[in-house]
Amino acid sequence: MLSSILANGNPGMRTNAAVSVSKAFKSTYTKKPLVLGIRREDKNRWERRVALTPAHIKRLIKETGAKVLVQPSNTRIFNNSSFEKAGALIEEDLTKADAILGIKEVPIEKLISDKTYLIFSHTHKGQLYNMPSLRAFLDKNIRLIDYELMTDEASKRRLVLFGKHAGYAGMIDGLHGLGQRLLALGYNSPFIHMGQAHVYPNLECVNTKLRHVANIISDQGLPEAFAPMVFTFTGSGNVTQGARAIFDKLPHENITVDDLPAIFANRYDDRYKNRLLALQVNAQDYLERIDGGEYSREEYRNHPERYRSIFAEKIAPYTTMLINGIYWESKYPRLMTTQDLARIQNQRELKNRMLAIADISCDIGGSLEFMSHASTIDSPFFYVDARDGLVEHKDIEKPGVQINSIDNLPTELPFEASQHFGDSLYPYAKALATGDLDNTVLRRAVICQEGSLNDQHKHLESVMAADQGFRVADNRRKSVLLAGSGMVSQPLVDYLSRSKDTDITIASNDFNEARRLAHQFPNTQAGILNILDTPSLDKLVKESDVVVSLIPAHLHTHIASAAIRHQKHMVTASYLSPEMQKLDQQAKDASVTIINEIGLDPGIDHCSAMKVIDQAHARGDKIKSFISWCGGLTAPENSDNQLGYKFSWSPRGVLTAGLNAAQYKINGSLRQIPAGQLFSHKFANVPLYPGFAFEGLANRDSLQYADIYGLQLDQMDTMFRGTLRYHGYSEILDCLLKLGFLNLDSKSKIDVASTREYMLRTLGLRKDATRDTVAKKAAKKLEIPLSDPLLNRLMLAFEEFGMLDSSVSNALDAPTALDAMAKVLQQALRFKANERDLVCMSHEFGIESADGRTYDVHSSSLTVYGDAKAGETAMARTVGIPAAIATRLLLEGLVKTRGTIRPTIPEIYNPLIERLELKGIIFNESSKRGIQNSLQRRMAWA
Repeated sequence: MLSSILANGNPGMRTNAAVSVSKAFKSTYTKKPLVLGIRREDKNRWERRVALTPAHIKRLIKETGAKVLVQPSNTRIFNNSSFEKAGALIEEDLTKADAILGIKEVPIEKLISDKTYLIFSHTHKGQLYNMPSLRAFLDKNIRLIDYELMTDEASKRRLVLFGKHAGYAGMIDGLHGLGQRLLALGYNSPFIHMGQAHVYPNLECVNTKLRHVANIISDQGLPEAFAPMVFTFTGSGNVTQGARAIFDKLPHENITVDDLPAIFANRYDDRYKNRLLALQVNAQDYLERIDGGEYSREEYRNHPERYRSIFAEKIAPYTTMLINGIYWESKYPRLMTTQDLARIQNQRELKNRMLAIADISCDIGGSLEFMSHASTIDSPFFYVDARDGLVEHKDIEKPGVQINSIDNLPTELPFEASQHFGDSLYPYAKALATGDLDNTVLRRAVICQEGSLNDQHKHLESVMAADQGFRVADNRRKSVLLAGSGMVSQPLVDYLSRSKDTDITIASNDFNEARRLAHQFPNTQAGILNILDTPSLDKLVKESDVVVSLIPAHLHTHIASAAIRHQKHMVTASYLSPEMQKLDQQAKDASVTIINEIGLDPGIDHCSAMKVIDQAHARGDKIKSFISWCGGLTAPENSDNQLGYKFSWSPRGVLTAGLNAAQYKINGSLRQIPAGQLFSHKFANVPLYPGFAFEGLANRDSLQYADIYGLQLDQMDTMFRGTLRYHGYSEILDCLLKLGFLNLDSKSKIDVASTREYMLRTLGLRKDATRDTVAKKAAKKLEIPLSDPLLNRLMLAFEEFGMLDSSVSNALDAPTALDAMAKVLQQALRFKANERDLVCMSHEFGIESADGRTYDVHSSSLTVYGDAKAGETAMARTVGIPAAIATRLLLEGLVKTRGTIRPTIPEIYNPLIERLELKGIIFNESSKRGIQNSLQRRMAWA
C-alpha cells in the first residue's frame, strides 16, 4: 500500500500536505505516467550539465507516455529547441511536475513544496553547510532522493554518478596547470600545449590533443631538471579511474612505492627522459600502525586513530604531481599536514618535487590540511608556500605548490558527462515516470519524505542541530572573536571554520602567531589584542556574536565585562573564578550567557559526569560515591625525563595547580591537604589501567562539586576529583617547591644571564659552584642524605632542565621564581617532532538503587592520543573542540540559560557529547555489580 511506497513513512502522522502527496501519486496504482520536470541549473554560470539529455527524454516519452517539462536555459549544453524536438515542453513553472530532476543543490527559496526531487543534495554525510537545505526539504514536505545513495543492493556500488568525468577533467586541468607552472619556472614542456578541460568541445578533441602531447614527450623528452617526473595517484574509485584514463594516454611506466629509492638513485637514466612514471598508491602504502604493528584494512576502518600517514616521508619527496582521489572523513589521519608540506618545501634538494596537486576529491582542510578552499573554473589554481608559516597566493612565479581544487569538475565536460549520467539514470527515471516508487534503488536513496527523515538517516537530526541554519531564524553571517592564539587554538578554529556561514577573528598580542594560524583556515583573519585598551577591545567585541577567551584566566573579566557591555555571549575553558561569578547578575540583566569551564578538565568531565548523574536521579537511584581522575600526560613512549611529563599547554598553570590546597571525602571521612603540601600527599598508585604506572594528586576542592552536580554530600561515602601523573612526578616537583623554585613571591623576581645562574641564585650558591656543591646544598635544604636515590633523580632533572650547563647563555627574566621555572620547563620539556601527548579521564560512580537492594559501579572513561603527524595534541583537541562546540551552541541559539554558567545542564552537555562523538572523542561506559569492583575499595587512599 501507500506506506510501503513512501518508504518508512508514518500514515498516522500525515499532514494535509502529505495527503496531497499521496493523491499526487495515486498513479502508483494505476501506473498512469507522471509529469517529470527538468530544472535549470543555477548554482553557478559554469554548470551546463543536465540529468537527462534530449535523446533520453525522447526515448522516455516514447516508452512511457510521460509528460516532461524543461525549464529554459541559455547556458545548458543542449539548447531549448533540442528538448522541444524531443517532445518536451519548455516551461518556466515546474509546479505541475510530480517529480523534479536536477544536478546540483537547489536554492532553498526555489524549492517547490510537496514534490519529489532527484539531485545531489550533499546532505547524507551530515555536511553542515547544507543542513539548512535538509531542514527545508522536511519543512516543505519534499521527498528527497539523492543520486549518491542509488546503489546496487549486493555490492553497494553507486549506480548513478559523474565520478569518472571529475577524474577526466581534474587530470586535464592538472596537466594544463603543470605546463603553465613549469613555464613560469623557466622551463618549456610538452604540457604547455594542454588547455583547460572546458575549452575542448568533447573528449574526442581531448584525446587528439593528448596524442599530440604524447608524441612530443616521446620525441623531445621532458625537462631534465625535473626528471624523473612521478605522477602519484591516490584512491581507486571512479575519480582516480577517470584521471588514469587521461594520463594513461601519455607515454609512461607504472612503478610501485618500493621502486622509488632505486629510481631516484639512478634518476639521470636516459629512460626517464621520454616517459612519465605513474605511481598508484593504496592505503597500506602510506599508512602505518602507531604501535608498529601490521596494517589491517578492517582495523583501519574501525579504528583509524591507531594509524598515521607516512606519505610525506615515504612518497611525497619523490612526487612531481599528486592526483588526490581518496575518500576522507575527519576520523581518518590526514594524507599530509601543513607541517609535512613545510618540511618538504624547506629541503632544498626537493625544490623540484611536489610541484602540483590536483585535489579532485576537494575535501577542504581534509586529507590535505593545507588545501583551504575550492578553486573555480575561472581561477583554477592557487599556490601554498608553507616554508615560514602558511602563505597562500596566486602568483604563478612565486614559490609554493600549485593546487587545483575545483569542486564541479564534471561540468567542464558537460556533453559526455550528461550523456553518461543520463544513461545510468534512465532506468530509474523511467520507473519514476511510471509511478513505480517501489523500485528498490529509488527507495534506498530516499533521505526524507512526509516531513520526516527515513530511519537510516535519523542521525542527521543531531547534525542539523549543529548548524545554525536549523535553529536561527536569520541567515546573516555570524562572527566569532577568538581572544588568544595559543596551544589549543588550532582545533577550535578548525572546527568553527568548517561552518561556511561563520567569520572568525583571531586577536592576539602576538600578531604574527595569530596571522600564521588565520592563514590556515577559510573566513579567518588576524587582529591585535590589547586587553587594557578598552576602546580597541570594545570594537573587537562589538563586531562579534560570540567571544571565546583563551587568554590567561586572571584576564577573563576584562573580556567578560566588554561582552556584557555589548550584549555578546562568551566562552572560556578556565575555572569559574569568584571574580567571574560576581558578573553573573550583570550577565543575566544583559541577557548574556558566559559558559565557563568548557575544556577538558574542567569541561568534558562535567558533561560526561552530569549525563550519568541525571540518568541515575531520573531512575530514583542514589549516587553514593563519585571518583573522577583526569590527566593531560605524555604518551608513555615519550615520558623520557625525571618528571615523566612534557608540556602541551602552559607550564605555569601546571605548576601553580600544585600549590593549591585540596579537600575531599573518602569512605565517609573528610580529608584536607594544606596549600603547598599537595605533592607530599600524592596517591602512590591509581589502578585505572594495568598498563599505566599512574600516581595522583587531589584536585582543589572536590566537595564543592557535590553542590555543582546536585549530589547530597551527607549521603555519600566518597567525593573525589584528582589529577593523574606518572610515578615520580610528585617527588621531583616537591623538591623544586621546597628548594624555592616554585616561589610566587614578587621578591623572588628573576633577571639573570642563564638558566644555571637562576638555579644557583635560588639555591643561594656562588657562580663558581660545582655539581657536587649543588648536590650537597640541595640535600641539606631537603634534609635528605647524599645517598638518597631521590637526590640523584633531582640532579638528573637539573641536567635535563639545562640548569647544570655553564656553557649556555640564555637570559631569563621573570616576575617570580615560579614564572622563571615555567619558562625553563617550557623550553626543556617540550614535545619533539613525532612525539605525542595523551589525555586520560575516568569517572566512577557508586550507584545505589532506589530500593537499596543493589549497588552498581558505573565507569565512564576517555582516552585520546595526540596526532604527532598532524601537529595536533590531545590536549588541544580536548580543550579546543569542546570550546568550539559551545560556541556553535550559542551561535545556534540552543543555550537559553543566562548568566555565568558551567556545562552541567542538559541543554549544553547533551548536544556537546553528541558532537564530540562526531569528532572521535567518545566515552566508553560499563557497569559492574558490587562495591568490591570499585576504585573506592581498590585504591590505597592517602
